[in-house]
Amino acid sequence: MNGPRIYTLPAPVRDQKRGDALLSFVREILPHRRSLTGEGLRQTLDAIGERVPLQIREVFSGTPILDWEAPAEWQVHTARLSLPDGRCVVDWADNPLHLVQYSGPRQARMPLAELKPHLHTIPERPDWIPYRTAYWTDDWGFCLRQRTLDALEAEIGPDGEVDVFIDSRLTDGAMSIAECRIEGRSDREILVSAHACHPALANDNASALAVATFAAEALAQADGLRHSIRFIFGPGTVGALAWLAANPSARKTVAAGLVLANLGDRGDFVYKRTRAGTLGEPLAVDRAVEAVLPDAEIRPFEPFGYDERQFNSPGFNLPVGRLTRTPHGEYPEYHTSADDLSLLTPESLEGSLDAVLAIIHALDGNERYLATRPYGEPMLGRYGLYDPVGGKALAPEAQRAALWLLNLSDGYHDLLDVTAKSGLPFAAVREAADRLLAAHLLAPAPHDPASGADDAS
Repeated sequence: MNGPRIYTLPAPVRDQKRGDALLSFVREILPHRRSLTGEGLRQTLDAIGERVPLQIREVFSGTPILDWEAPAEWQVHTARLSLPDGRCVVDWADNPLHLVQYSGPRQARMPLAELKPHLHTIPERPDWIPYRTAYWTDDWGFCLRQRTLDALEAEIGPDGEVDVFIDSRLTDGAMSIAECRIEGRSDREILVSAHACHPALANDNASALAVATFAAEALAQADGLRHSIRFIFGPGTVGALAWLAANPSARKTVAAGLVLANLGDRGDFVYKRTRAGTLGEPLAVDRAVEAVLPDAEIRPFEPFGYDERQFNSPGFNLPVGRLTRTPHGEYPEYHTSADDLSLLTPESLEGSLDAVLAIIHALDGNERYLATRPYGEPMLGRYGLYDPVGGKALAPEAQRAALWLLNLSDGYHDLLDVTAKSGLPFAAVREAADRLLAAHLLAPAPHDPASGADDAS
């Protein structure tokens, strides 16, 4: 009986390094004008679908979603601010951040003083454009550089007039949610989610969309998966809620999960634990991250952030943590035009991909065993697992892993427990377990329902 293999990304096209391939994909999807709905979101999902098989579901506007409802579909043709003489001040065509998301149609000429409450800038960052939304409201507005606003005020003063033109529509359309399910031997699933609604922001969240896409591509070619792996790509909050509302069985089928965001910057990894793993003992996904990323900063769950809020809401209470590099709001470029390609590195993207695959590998390979010879230490040399001269059997690290396994394989401790107690890499523990299984010194432990249906073990 063999454990799952370690998953590696297939060689990219044209012998590109993986980091370069990831950055290239970010560059491909970054221009799509994403929002909660609309063509930019669909174009992004189409790009992902060119690499991995996707099932896309359209949730019609107005459909009840728990305490929410599917939003109207937002379509923008043009949006600009200009002077009466025809000179353009701000044009949505130049940058999708210029228009507050979900601004409705408007055509008016108004004094600058009257317009200013609808203008958004970052005074301390005069060359950056902020990202703002007006979801679930009737508000509208433009985002621009403080330097542009200063120049406009200097030229026309508070009484000078500005032409506002927003050619947009809020229609009865649909919200798109995409899934990629990779079949394993079990219906138990590892869930991976990345929000796909932010326009023109490289780290938040084009970086995680790229990492999730490449992880799905790699896992689709893996053999021997024990769990099925489900990737979800859709708009934040309402998209996750729509998926949860349509999948009430997730409370029984999701063994572990990760929300991915902000995975391309130069920061170190930060992991946010599950709700259940914060209130009680850490769950398998919490322990897997600690095993795979021992230098990561580990934070407790709190009901703020990305879609981990929805997956960990008390009614669902799914075992889903969140993996980022620098978290939202903790880098100055967050939700501004400065969150661009210069913020990302190929090395960070590749390291994030490796981390996600390693965590999934640890979750998928995490099992509980029983030592078949628990009375005293087995004579490993009899099974070809110990060479006192040193060399042909298990390496020293693997021998230590084998001894830890033989001692802790009591049906209660899993491989992540062994990893934590021994301080050895999970891969070494998994490999030693396979050798002991082949030698019939370990046997799979019977499933214990009391061990927790929400834990991948």
